[in-house]
Parts: sequence; C-alpha cells; structure tokens
Amino acid sequence: MEAPSCYREVLEVQSRLEYNVVMSRWGSNRGVDWVRRAGLVLATGLIVVAAAFGQSSSGGSSPQKQSADADKSSNAGKQDKNSEPPTTRLRIEITGPNGKPVGNASVYIRFPESGGILHKEKLAELNLKTNDDGTAKAPEIPQGKILIQVVAKNLHTYGKWYDIEKPEETVQIKLEAPPHWY
Repeated sequence: MEAPSCYREVLEVQSRLEYNVVMSRWGSNRGVDWVRRAGLVLATGLIVVAAAFGQSSSGGSSPQKQSADADKSSNAGKQDKNSEPPTTRLRIEITGPNGKPVGNASVYIRFPESGGILHKEKLAELNLKTNDDGTAKAPEIPQGKILIQVVAKNLHTYGKWYDIEKPEETVQIKLEAPPHWY
C-alpha cells in the first residue's frame, strides 16, 4: 500500500526543512549568523542610547528654562577653571628623642592632586631633606589631608596623616629611638 502523493510531498518538505535547520546550526552559515546577531545587538544598543540621550537633552522644559540652565552651567564651569583649591606653606620641624634637631632626615609629603584621566584624584609626592636645624620647608601644596613621613638614620620611622586648613602651618615631629632587636 502506497502513501498518497500529497503525503509524500509533505514528507519531502519536512525533510528539507530539517536539513536546512541542521545546516544553519552546524553548517557554513554559522559565521554569518554570528555576524547578523552581533549587528542586531549593536543596532539595538545604539537605538537605546540615542533614545536616552534625546530624553535627557530635551527634558520637556521650556526654551527659557533651558537657556537659564545653560547660563548657570557655563558660569559654574568658568568658576571651576579660575578657582584653585586653597594652598598652604608647610614648615616641618624634626627633633630626636633628646629634643635636639635632626639634620639630613628624609621627609616625604603626600597629598591628593586632582586631574589625570577621568579627573581621578591621585597622590602627589614631595621629597625633602631637613637642614642642620631640623627644619624642612615645603612649597605651596593644596590644603586638606596630607601624609607626612620621616626617615632618619638611627631613629624610628614616622608617618601620620594631618588635616591642614591654614595658609601657613608648622608641624612639629618628635622621632622616637629605634626598638631594640634581640
């Protein structure tokens, strides 16, 4: 008994469809599908970004309000460029455990410095040496949190964060004797 001709045609179409599905998944069209999918994802992302940008720039406000906002932002930008953070001049006095000044000690000053890529703050460093009377004078540095570290021969190393808020400030540091090693 033979199947009717329309049934045979349906079986042939079904087998061709199965073959096409297998070839599109595992065949030579695989690289083309990946490129198409990547293109779709990229296009969708661009559309979403463009829509978000369009909404944020229009904002649904009146033209007068937009021009007032633009004036405020341009004035704020000018103030930021012209105004620098307040600075301070540091004088650091180093004494030993007996109260005498420590000469030729290394003084390291670290302070946050704005700028760089994406305006990320980084720590800038100054390296100074004390003179014979145990003082080191730093050039103008920004006010705020400042790390001062002192290294001197035959004395214990010192380091501490200071909050500097005055235009001129003297920091007095007394170094300790080194610990005894047994």
